Amino acid sequence: MKESVATYSGSDIQILEGLEAVRKRPGMYIGSTGPRGLHHLVWEIVDNAIDEALAGYCNHIEITLLPDGYVRVTDNGRGIPVETHPKTGESAAEAVFTILHAGGKFGGSPYKVSGGLHGVGASVVNALSEHLMVEIKRNGKQYKQEFRRGVRLYPLKEIGPADVSGTTITFKPDTEIFTENTEFEYETLRTRFQQCAFLNKNLKITFGDNRDPENPKNVAYCYEGGIKEYVSFLNKKKTPIHNDIIYISGVMDQIEIEVALQYTEEYTNNIYSFINNIYTPEGGTHEEGFRSSLTRILNNYGKDANMFRKDESFTGEDVREGLTAIISCRHPNPQFDGQTKAKLGNTEVRRIMGQIFSEGLDIYLKENPATAKNIIEKALMASRARVAAKKAREATRRKSPFDSFGFASKLSDCRTKDPAVSELFIVEGESAGGSARLGRSSEFQAVLPLRGKVLNVERARIDKVLGNKEIISMIQALGTGIGDEFNVDQARYWKIIIMTDADVDGAHIRTLLLTFFFRYMRPLIERGYVYIAQPPLFKVVANRKTYYAYSDAELQRLLESFPKNTKPTLQRYKGLGEMNPDQLWETTMDPNRRTLLQVNLNDAIEADAVFSMLMGDDVNPRREFIEENAVFVENLDI
Repeated sequence: MKESVATYSGSDIQILEGLEAVRKRPGMYIGSTGPRGLHHLVWEIVDNAIDEALAGYCNHIEITLLPDGYVRVTDNGRGIPVETHPKTGESAAEAVFTILHAGGKFGGSPYKVSGGLHGVGASVVNALSEHLMVEIKRNGKQYKQEFRRGVRLYPLKEIGPADVSGTTITFKPDTEIFTENTEFEYETLRTRFQQCAFLNKNLKITFGDNRDPENPKNVAYCYEGGIKEYVSFLNKKKTPIHNDIIYISGVMDQIEIEVALQYTEEYTNNIYSFINNIYTPEGGTHEEGFRSSLTRILNNYGKDANMFRKDESFTGEDVREGLTAIISCRHPNPQFDGQTKAKLGNTEVRRIMGQIFSEGLDIYLKENPATAKNIIEKALMASRARVAAKKAREATRRKSPFDSFGFASKLSDCRTKDPAVSELFIVEGESAGGSARLGRSSEFQAVLPLRGKVLNVERARIDKVLGNKEIISMIQALGTGIGDEFNVDQARYWKIIIMTDADVDGAHIRTLLLTFFFRYMRPLIERGYVYIAQPPLFKVVANRKTYYAYSDAELQRLLESFPKNTKPTLQRYKGLGEMNPDQLWETTMDPNRRTLLQVNLNDAIEADAVFSMLMGDDVNPRREFIEENAVFVENLDI
């Protein structure tokens, strides 16, 4: 019998017209059809409005969440052009909403700089919306057009006069596309809009949530000081070492540079860079120019002021300790490394940033010697701590699975060397570590027990961090290095699972570990390598069968499911060490039955504020947080 062969001919080549491609493969345009992609629809429309503000034609943007899942975005810009487009024969506004790569950002004249680069924003939102309506006020007239799933319901029509200009877009995400959820998260939107207001001085952004008419929420942001106020906002729960915020700006070759910075008593740094309002978490040439210039200028100042000892000088790590900085660049033609806009690639920006920032910082330091002295002394303390920590740093570079510092005795490694399948359980205490060692699958699961509580790295300089045996053990086990030498590609495990007791002490240890990963190994979190194990709280034995409950609510449901004459035996686990190895495997370590929480980093700036508040030296913000949130506590271990 002859085997059938699948044909591959011209008829197999599928051509998707109009917006069909967007609906067929939405992830190509918005990243995903989950919560991230859903919120991306709002970013696309709001970014278009901000482009009007960058061009100097808009000073107020209003976003409103409406009942029934609708979002409305209004700006007081020029209004989308309504004239007939020469190529389509329809209105230019319709082209914007129905044709990919149609917009005013390609010719170069309507927008000097723009965050929405690809011209797909409005059309993609239209394609992925169940219903979209655009209202335009322009040239003294008001126009309207509606679409359903990207298809127009009627041509653009004039509906009356208008005494102002602007654009209003109202849309409802399509449940056929966003099958997981179409509920917008208020806080996710609010923080992004506040950030946009910081980055665009004097732009007013109003945000309202009217989904619950009885409890509407409304906020408005407008910052005359722009990114200077942004730095002040980020440092409000920290202690600055100088009162004023250093601000430097300039324009060269049509590229605008803005930098605001302030040093605090913290030991870590927070540098956030933006290009045309787009956050670049991986930095790029604008951030590289800033970093190298900062190191060079502070070194020059320290030497000229005779503040160095013999052969002493700063590294980049030294001058960034305690620094909070916002870098904002506006470029008429930004180029990115990769599709995610995470890293700026324009080489000329490095030179321009370096020149503008170097000149500005040099002048500032000479005009403000008291502040300059505080900054240099802060960097000197970091430099001397770095030198003192050099031997400890060398010890963290793992050479083999059986090197010094008690590593071999602590880590029970797995047999496989494939990081994609390897798991590292970081376990609280030797007792739980023993159960985990015996209960694990040694083929792919490693166990590292920790003795006592890990050092709070939020309150310690790098020399103290690298002098902590528990932290050294973790660094050696992970194989990534630390600080400026950190390399996420060297990670030996792609699942790092924090397994602590389900009590207050366990939660504290978990927070200490997360603080360490966030401050010194953030890419592990960004890549999704960090997880939190979910051990059961209760063991229930009934009718010779064993059941586990992971919460009080689950326990209650379980007990209610038994017949009335059943008398179950109940055990409340106080710690992982109370569990037998087979129980720990069955409930917490078996990939087929366990529950893991993946640690995500959706907003690095917000996360930094939370860690500073929870783990920093300043008690007042922490007390305020406890007072505000104590009412929400349902279960408290005493």
